[in-house]
Amino acid sequence: MNPVLEPLFRTVRATHPKADLRLIERAYDVAAYHHRDQKRKSGDPYITHPLAVATILAELGTDDETLCAALLHDTVEDTAYSLDELRGDFGDTIGSLVDGVTKLDKVKFGDAAQAETVRKMVVAMSRDIRVLIIKLADRLHNMRTMRYLPEHKRHQKSRETLEIFAPLAHRLGMNTIKWELEDLAFAMLYPKRYDEIARMVSERAPRRDLFLQEVIEKVSGDLRDAKIRAVVKGRPKHYYSVYQKMIARDVAFDDIYDLVGIRVLVDSVRDCYAALGTIHARWNPVPGRFKDYIAMPKFNMYQSLHTTVIGPEGKPVELQIRTHAMHHRAEYGVAAHWKYKEEVGSAGPTGKVKPGSDMAWLRQLLDWQKETSDPGEFLESLRFDLSVSEVYVFTPKGQVIALPEGATPVDFAYAVHTEVGHRCIGARVNGRLVPLESRLGNGDTVEIFTSKSPDAGPSRDWLKFVKSGRARNKIRQWFSKERRETAIEAGKEAIGRAMRKQGLPLQRLMSGEALLALARDLRYPDVSALYAAVGEGHIAAQAVVQKLVASIGGVDSAEEDIAETSLPTRLRGRPRGGGAGVVVAGDADVWVRLSKCCTPVPGDEIVGFVTRGHGVSVHRADCTNVQQLKSQPDRLVEVSWSPSDDSVFLVAIQVEALDRPRLLSDVTRTLSDQHVNILSASVTTSRDRVAISKFTFEMGDPKHLGHVLKAVRTIQGVFDVYRVSGAGG
Repeated sequence: MNPVLEPLFRTVRATHPKADLRLIERAYDVAAYHHRDQKRKSGDPYITHPLAVATILAELGTDDETLCAALLHDTVEDTAYSLDELRGDFGDTIGSLVDGVTKLDKVKFGDAAQAETVRKMVVAMSRDIRVLIIKLADRLHNMRTMRYLPEHKRHQKSRETLEIFAPLAHRLGMNTIKWELEDLAFAMLYPKRYDEIARMVSERAPRRDLFLQEVIEKVSGDLRDAKIRAVVKGRPKHYYSVYQKMIARDVAFDDIYDLVGIRVLVDSVRDCYAALGTIHARWNPVPGRFKDYIAMPKFNMYQSLHTTVIGPEGKPVELQIRTHAMHHRAEYGVAAHWKYKEEVGSAGPTGKVKPGSDMAWLRQLLDWQKETSDPGEFLESLRFDLSVSEVYVFTPKGQVIALPEGATPVDFAYAVHTEVGHRCIGARVNGRLVPLESRLGNGDTVEIFTSKSPDAGPSRDWLKFVKSGRARNKIRQWFSKERRETAIEAGKEAIGRAMRKQGLPLQRLMSGEALLALARDLRYPDVSALYAAVGEGHIAAQAVVQKLVASIGGVDSAEEDIAETSLPTRLRGRPRGGGAGVVVAGDADVWVRLSKCCTPVPGDEIVGFVTRGHGVSVHRADCTNVQQLKSQPDRLVEVSWSPSDDSVFLVAIQVEALDRPRLLSDVTRTLSDQHVNILSASVTTSRDRVAISKFTFEMGDPKHLGHVLKAVRTIQGVFDVYRVSGAGG
C-alpha cells in the first residue's frame, strides 16, 4: 500500500470499516498520475489538495464513492483526463459526482450578473447531496491554505464562504465544517475584529474555565447519583459565533462570553429527559429558554434538548442534552447518514438522503428557482433564507409550516399560497385576532382571512415586517407589475426630500444627464427605472443623492462646492496665510484656508487652489477633489507649510470598535486626557455591532497625533483607529 495513504486509510477504517480501500487507492493513483506536473500556489504538489479533501470527508464518515470522487474532483477540469474515461474506469456514480463538483467549480457567487449560476448548484444538490458535501470539504481545505492567494482573491473567497458555503453547511447540519469555515473567513475578512475578540477571550479564559469546571463536576456528580451514564463537557466557543451573538442579541461581549455552555451526551432518548429533570432539580430553569428539538427536530435533522439554568453565583448556564448518535448527526449532518445507516430516520433504509422528500428546504429551493425569473432576486432570497433560524406553526388542519424566526401572519399566508398572501386582510392566532405584523411563535395555530375584492393586493408596508424570502419576492413582484407608476412618483419624491434635507441644489442635481448617467452606472435602463427602484425600496434615496453629489464634482462649479465645504481656520486676529500655518509662493499676504474635505496638517504634501472670492483653499495632494481641480491648472498655486506657535490645525480621526455600553464615554475621556479639544463627533453603529466614531478636533502640534491614536487603541473593543481626510473619506 502507498505509505502516503496510510493516514487517510486509518481514518476510513475508524469511521467506515466496510469501505473498499483498493478502489480508493486506485482513485488516488489515477489522480496523482494526472496531476503529476501541477503545483498549488503554495508550491506543494497539487495532489496534496484532493488528498486533504478526501481526508476531511473520511473524518465525516462518508462512503467510499464520495472519497473516490473527492480524490478525482479536479481531474476532469484541470487535466486531460476526460469524464468519459473516468466513467469507464470508476462507474457512473463516481462519474456523476465528479461531474457535479466540476460544474459547481464554475459557479461564481456574489455578483447579481452571475447569480444565475447559483441555480446550477441547487439543481446539482437536488440530484445528489454528496456533490455539495465534496464541495464544502474542498472549500474548507482552500480556506485553510488561503494565505497563498492575493488579497482581493482572499476577500472574495471569504465573502462567498460566509454568505453561501457556511450557511449551506449549517442547512445540511454539518456544524464542524460550518464553524471552521466561519472562523477562517472571519479572520480573513475582518482580521482586526477577529484579533480583538480573540484578545478579549484569552484575557477572560482562565476565570471562565474555573467556573466551567465547577459546573461540569456538579452536573456529572448529579447524573452519576441518578445512575445515568453521561459524558459532560464544555462547548467550544467559536469567535465568529461570539461576534454573531453580539449582533443578534444586541448585547456586549461580556454578557455573551460569561454565558457558560455545556453539552451532556447520554445513551438513549429516555436518558435525555431524565438528565434534564436531574439538572432542573439542582438549578432553576430560565423561563422561555427550554427548547425540545428531539420531539420537533430542526430543518437540518438536528436533535437536542436546550435549556438555560441559573447556575452557581447566579450566572446563567446553557445546556444541550442529546444522545451520542444525535451528537454525531449534529456535528456531521447529512454526512453522518453513511455512518448511521441502520438508524431509522430521514436517511431511509438505504442510508442515502433523498433531498426531494427529506430535506424539505431543498425542495423549496427548487420551487423558488423555477418561479423567480430574476437571478439576483433568487440569490438574495437564498442568502436571506440561509441566514435565519426557524419557527414551526400549524394550519387550522394541523399541517406544520416552517417559517423564518420573527415571521408574521403575512409570511404564513404567502407560505400557504401566493393568492392567499396577496388577498390577506387579517389573521387569527390561537383563536385570537392579531395585527398582521405580530410575530409568530413555535406551535401557534394560524388562520388567515382573505378579501373577495377583485382589486385586493398587498400593502407596501408589509415589506417592512415580512421575514421570508418568498413573501418579500411575491410582494415586490406584485408592486413591480401593478404599481410601477406609483413607485416612480414615490422614488422621485424621496430623492427630492433627501436633497432638501441636506440643502442641496435640486435643479442642478436633478438634471437629466446627471441622473441618466447615474442610472446607467447602477445598471438601470433609464431614469424612471431608477426612481422606481427607490420607490420600491431596492435602493435608498440617500445613496442616490450621495452618488449624484460625487458625480458632479467634475463640472465647472465644483470648486465653489469645495470652497463652501472648506473651513476657514479662524485664528486670533490673524486671518492671513501665516496664521493658517501655510504660505503661498510669491505672496505671503494671501488669505489662506485649510480645506475641511481633507484636513491637511504639517507634514502632508499640499497644493493650493485659487477660489473665486475666498482666497486660496489648501488641499492634501492625495485629496479626491484635487484630481478634479487639475483640469484648471492655471488656478493651482504652490504652497508650503510655515506653522507658527499659535497655528491650530483640524484633525479628523475614525475609531472602529466592537460596540458596547459606555464605549463613547471611554473614547471621549481618553481624548480629553490627551488634552484634545473636540469640535465635532459623530457615531454610527452598524447592524454588525461595529461602532464607527468620527472626531474632529484642534491640534497645535500634529506630532502629538501618534500619541492620541495609540491611547485610543488601548480602549477595550477598539480594533482600529486612524486619521481620515474629513468628508473625503
